[in-house]
Amino acid sequence: MNQKDIAEMAGVSSATVSNVLNGNYQKVSEETRKRIESIIQETEYKPNAVARSLAKRESRMIALVVPYIGKEEDFLANPYYAHMIAALEQYVRNRDYYLMLRCVGHCRDVVPLLSSWNVDGAFFLGVMDKEVREIRTNLQVPIVFIDTYAEEGNIVNVGLDDYRGGYLSARYLVGKGHRKIALAAPDHEEHGVVRERYRGFTDACREAGVELADEDIFYVDTMYQSAVKVGQDIVFAGRGYTAVATMSDIVAFGIMEGMRQCGVSTPEDISVMGFDNLPESEYMTPKLTTIAQDFREKANAAGACLFRMLEGEKDYTADLHLPIRVVERQSVKNV
Repeated sequence: MNQKDIAEMAGVSSATVSNVLNGNYQKVSEETRKRIESIIQETEYKPNAVARSLAKRESRMIALVVPYIGKEEDFLANPYYAHMIAALEQYVRNRDYYLMLRCVGHCRDVVPLLSSWNVDGAFFLGVMDKEVREIRTNLQVPIVFIDTYAEEGNIVNVGLDDYRGGYLSARYLVGKGHRKIALAAPDHEEHGVVRERYRGFTDACREAGVELADEDIFYVDTMYQSAVKVGQDIVFAGRGYTAVATMSDIVAFGIMEGMRQCGVSTPEDISVMGFDNLPESEYMTPKLTTIAQDFREKANAAGACLFRMLEGEKDYTADLHLPIRVVERQSVKNV
């Protein structure tokens, strides 16, 4: 059974059957549509999606690549990924496309696969600068990078005003009277989100006359268990900190737990500042004060850019940095 057989049974052309299968109902009368759908149901016809995508040169699939996830790692360990994926999937679904998720150790590993899978476009989440050129050179579909800083121009990137986020974090703590501050952050050697937040934070400290020595920086990856250990290290350092700033909420959660295990309360003994405004921030005790981004706004902006290219603007470029703000809750006190 194929489309031609369905067309003969319904007494219509194959093009009319194709319109019904692809949801182009405005091109078919309601009576004809119902007749074709009835025949499809009776015959249990299943259209071959792969053949249709090859024939139309479109698959209605959008890839989402989450890089730097090892074979033994679970991307759900960081709630940020879960919320971004959910927001992007909703946007793509509302445009009648499908989101295909792939986690990889390095972006180069997935580029050949995306080409063979015939995806119509792709999102890449948090790519290092050195991999951007290789992706653009070898993947011939519209691409939107998210949270990516690249020296290479002529790309589409949607991210945050990360420098301002780091700056606001320090200014907020200083404004609350904190002068002895620890910073918990990933390695910021490479140009990217973390370095921009770090630059903003250190510039604000410098302007306020707050010393941030090398030993006041505690390096940690964005994993809860790693942050628990760092929370303990901050207490054992014995440097009299009144506040800890972080570059992600998941790290803030872990640090609060690590300090609690050492008998240190938040914010009574040491205040903690997050970054991201994950919904989980309100579930904590105390509720987390943080730098907020809007996941839905970021996903919608990235989706709008991608579909702008899909709909014809193939040379479209943009570098969008969305605004952030402080959300004040309970984890930072006045000193």
